Amino acid sequence: MTDVESLSGLAAVSRETHERLEIYRALLVKWQASINLVAPSTVDTAWERHFADSAQLLAHAPDDIKLWLDVGSGAGFPGLVMGIMMMETHPGAEAVLIESDTRKCAFLQTVIAQTKAPVRVLPMRVEKAAENVVERVGGYPDVISARAVAPLPKLLEMIAPFWSQDSTGLFMKGRDVVLELTEAAKCWTIKASHAPSITAGDGVILKLEELARVRAETAN
Repeated sequence: MTDVESLSGLAAVSRETHERLEIYRALLVKWQASINLVAPSTVDTAWERHFADSAQLLAHAPDDIKLWLDVGSGAGFPGLVMGIMMMETHPGAEAVLIESDTRKCAFLQTVIAQTKAPVRVLPMRVEKAAENVVERVGGYPDVISARAVAPLPKLLEMIAPFWSQDSTGLFMKGRDVVLELTEAAKCWTIKASHAPSITAGDGVILKLEELARVRAETAN
């Protein structure tokens, strides 16, 4: 057991969950040879750089989760990791991943099939998925996550159609998070906090609990 595994929560998962995540990791390595799923320099350290990095979000999530939405999922971090871990921690919960790259969607579907994770993939752009939100996603999510998708002001525009008063946002951001929050506050009323990442030296986990668009007269 490493410190990172302990702090991320991976050390506490069951053997079955660990085996599913190992299947995921093995498929990542295999597919990386033909598809650029993650930065090549991170493949050898994927367990810490991608899996533990994603797993740490669960400690910041609400206790009651039925639907987890991950936007711009790429290779499935953090959404697919959450879907696998919630099989143990939140039985009955589902994760929905939005990803527009068809090759990455094929990879995600392969992992889902082999791990039998309660995860769905929406192969489309986030903006398209925002049309008929409830029908496409299956309801308003309890948690919305994103990792390296867009600067916060743009990211908030992307997630706004999926947001409800009961939603929580968990976003992996870098050292510029304060600047991004300042910029976002020009257009949004937000309640946010952030905690240091356990896997990235200058990374933070940004937790969003309230989101509302600033009225035009207020913004002026």
